[in-house]
Amino acid sequence: MRRIIIAALLAAGLCGAQVIYKVRLPSEEGGRIVELPAEEYVAGVLAGESSTFRSVEALKAMAVAARTYAARLRGRHAAEGYDFCATTHCQRLELGSATAQSRQAAQATGGELLWFEGKPVMAVYTRDCGGESESAGAVWPEAQAPYLIARADPYCTRHGAAGWSWTARPDELAAALRASGLRAPEGFERVMVAGRTASGRAQRLELIGRNDEAAISASSLRFAVGRDLGWNTLRSDRYEIENREGRIRFRGTGEGHGAGLCQHGADEMGVEGHTYREILGFYYPGTVVARTGAGLKWLQMTGEGVSVVSTNPDRDRMVLSTAEALHREVGMRLGWTADAVTIRVYPDVETFRNATGEPGWVAARTSGREVELQPVALLRARGILKRTLRHELFHAAIEQRAAPGLPVWFREGLAEYLDGDKVMATERGAANDTDFEQRLDRQRAQAAYGEASVRVRELVARYGEAAVLGWVAGGLPAEVRNSSTRSAPAKSK
Repeated sequence: MRRIIIAALLAAGLCGAQVIYKVRLPSEEGGRIVELPAEEYVAGVLAGESSTFRSVEALKAMAVAARTYAARLRGRHAAEGYDFCATTHCQRLELGSATAQSRQAAQATGGELLWFEGKPVMAVYTRDCGGESESAGAVWPEAQAPYLIARADPYCTRHGAAGWSWTARPDELAAALRASGLRAPEGFERVMVAGRTASGRAQRLELIGRNDEAAISASSLRFAVGRDLGWNTLRSDRYEIENREGRIRFRGTGEGHGAGLCQHGADEMGVEGHTYREILGFYYPGTVVARTGAGLKWLQMTGEGVSVVSTNPDRDRMVLSTAEALHREVGMRLGWTADAVTIRVYPDVETFRNATGEPGWVAARTSGREVELQPVALLRARGILKRTLRHELFHAAIEQRAAPGLPVWFREGLAEYLDGDKVMATERGAANDTDFEQRLDRQRAQAAYGEASVRVRELVARYGEAAVLGWVAGGLPAEVRNSSTRSAPAKSK
């Protein structure tokens, strides 16, 4: 694992690093912003969104959908200093309610995303589609996708559709509309459906007054009513309207917008014996479940000690010859035979970020024997391709021999030392693994790499290079371990 600042890019090999999200907790929990590892976030979302599920497989399907939704929409509240809120505006999060089952579902699918043509999908989901899913384009015109279509869902209504009804006075609806900044006609009396979607849901409404009329989308009315009068009122847009005796009565089925995975139907599929992959395949047709950029055509080029996986072998072929020479150089420098390494070259920065969860200033990620690399053209333009590859190959060699629990700071500093980097800390400090694992503060990460580099160089000067290299497989001596820790920084602000 390593990072160096060159131009505007921090080149790094991240050894099994976790994706971290910044989440603002609800006001009743203090409204604090906390940093959560992705799988802890997913487990909390399962507690908030899927606590009534009967099926483990359905819960696993929801874990993949929730994780993909987060990967796709990370930074939704970036202007406010965090990634997600803890409400249904993003995904409902209940950290304190996470169960062993929700954590197991997150762990069992750890890192898996839904992919379509090399990008994470817009993995929206709904409580109950009422037997007919909705197309994304009907709900969000800008979010049309071939895997979010209107179609019959027999699983949702296997035991009959759950109906609901709600009655309101016109003045109650008018007040709710005004509270959301929407206009109600003067003398408002009735609501009429003016247009429906392909799935039969109300799409456009006419609000009729004594001497005035107004047009509004059905979703705008539903959100206005939900915010002002409660979300158990207009539960979906799948309804009929009856205007009678000064009252407006809505009778419908389903709950939520109806697009994507139907939680009611998914749970039924799981109970009936379908796997989580089959559930996801039904609700997001044409997508692929994987940990990397699935949907892209990956081709492999193989050498003696290095293999390169690329979507464009002609463009990336030079990586193989460069990495082969560097692999031999690394083995000679270490004095031991480095095992074979696979280098995956991503076609663009967005796909790299989506697949690894890393920010754009991280150029590479190393996990075990696999190096994941940002586009070659980008690294060459900044003059750091060869330097980045050499560092990642040192990391891969270290990881292959690393003793269990070998501190991240030691692995980072050793890679810097072996490669001859002169990355210096602005002030002397003990390295802390938490600083390397976080992905939100670039300056904090840069300082940590400088601290680790200085620390390892001091250890080599004191104990000798042979002894320090021996600690890779043997672990740090107690005196080094005890002198290289400091209190972890607080994760909340």
